Amino acid sequence: MIGRTARLAAVMLLAFATALPATAQGFGSQRFQCAPFARLLSGIQLFGDAAGWWGQALGRYSRGNTPSIGAAMVFKPGRTMRVGHVATVTGIVSDRIVKVTHANWSPINGRRGRVETDVQVVDVSANNDWSSVRVWYAPIKSVGSSSHAVYGFVYPDAAAQLASRIERAPSEMLAEAPLPETDTAAATAIAD
Repeated sequence: MIGRTARLAAVMLLAFATALPATAQGFGSQRFQCAPFARLLSGIQLFGDAAGWWGQALGRYSRGNTPSIGAAMVFKPGRTMRVGHVATVTGIVSDRIVKVTHANWSPINGRRGRVETDVQVVDVSANNDWSSVRVWYAPIKSVGSSSHAVYGFVYPDAAAQLASRIERAPSEMLAEAPLPETDTAAATAIAD
């Protein structure tokens, strides 16, 4: 019974996660802190201040210094970010530039807590290891001149990664693609 419930929950998470990137701009007037929004978007189930995600991920999620779509970029605390920051990688432009979707970075129309979709982040680290970045800042309509220290990337689990792949696949391919065996059972459970 627990296995069936877990598979059902995974399928529901997949369905929810695939809808999020397409609707991120639809959050318009809603206000978010970065960590709850990143958790919602990435599916990574870590809690507390953004900077704490790095330590919490140890033993629960893979971590590294290579960007990947769906991964959470975890910023270290700093002078202007006392509790750090976390953003979800939504695109890879080059080995030194990614796109992220995040909340509560730039003031939008004079207000904090807004969602910014697919904004540019540039790796400015000396060793090309994403330990220092510059982030698009809406008020100046450019990547800011301030560098921000980054712990690295926390990678989502397999269910969230599958959701990301499904989102990017053309709909005609999805109609013919079978679900993995464990997801087929859960899908059948939903239909029952």
